[in-house]
Amino acid sequence: MTEFAAPLPILARYAVMVDVGYIYAAAGELLFGSSSRRDFRVDAVPLIQVITKHADDLIRGELLRVYWYDAARDRVPTIDQRVIAQMPWVKLRLGNLNARGQQKGVDAQIRADMEALARHRAITDSVLIAGDEDMVPAVEAAQAFGVRVHLWGIEPPYGTNQAERLVWESDTVDVLEGTFLRPYFAKNPTAVDPRSDPVLGPSPTAPTPSQLFGERHARSTRTGGFPAIRDTGSFPAIRDTGPMPRLGPDRTRVEEAGEHVAQKWILTRGRDNIRDLLPGPILPPVIDKELLVDAEKELGLSLRPYQEAREWLRDAFWERVHREFGISIGKSRG
Repeated sequence: MTEFAAPLPILARYAVMVDVGYIYAAAGELLFGSSSRRDFRVDAVPLIQVITKHADDLIRGELLRVYWYDAARDRVPTIDQRVIAQMPWVKLRLGNLNARGQQKGVDAQIRADMEALARHRAITDSVLIAGDEDMVPAVEAAQAFGVRVHLWGIEPPYGTNQAERLVWESDTVDVLEGTFLRPYFAKNPTAVDPRSDPVLGPSPTAPTPSQLFGERHARSTRTGGFPAIRDTGSFPAIRDTGPMPRLGPDRTRVEEAGEHVAQKWILTRGRDNIRDLLPGPILPPVIDKELLVDAEKELGLSLRPYQEAREWLRDAFWERVHREFGISIGKSRG
């Protein structure tokens, strides 16, 4: 009887395709509160290297090359872009940068490359770092030829920074967090930090519990709970410390956002789909994440550090759903 050897495992051959405009803007927004490249510097060479290593860790196979899609005035590369173009296994693709700093032609280049690689069976998988819905045709074109598309995004400060349909169409989704990106981004010393600018005023970011309670503790140990008193040699002067900052988001606004999201779901997804979630109060993880993202977009702030606020959000969501179906409500603590 003839013996057949066990088939060799199928290894992937993949390309990494990076929309530089997206990764720089999203990382700048996350790390510095600004999407303008003028406000920060990027050490692109080690950034490309760590992205390549991360892809190698996640996808078992052979790297074809990294495609780095950027833009330049009249497509004339900058010094930094020339350095990138000389890196091994990296292909620099340049679109045009118009007078308003907008990149043009990049989406078309990504689609053309991804479709050509897929058609000629040059790759089995593609890692795509992008966020625009304009990338959807590129994903669909590659998938039509059997290529798996792995979408990577940048951690958003709140809500989401990738088109919902792009996330849906991709085969897998991953997120590059701030700790992953921070070593390769640095604040431009000439840039104005809006958090300290006297015209723009302080940042609206809520203080952390440790910051708030630490300040309260310091005040109470020095003065028994009253503002610190400075001895001037005559009458003591009371130092005005200003109003105490609020701890976390406003409960009423969070509950309104939860009800708005629930109402939108009832109208867009239909009563039958909502009924599948009943009687609650535990939401499936995917649905719970969508609720959080939609609410953060409506509120314009992150609820992730505030577990109690997330419970308010879930409770308000369920209260609206149960009211719609005439069912008594039980509070969520999932």
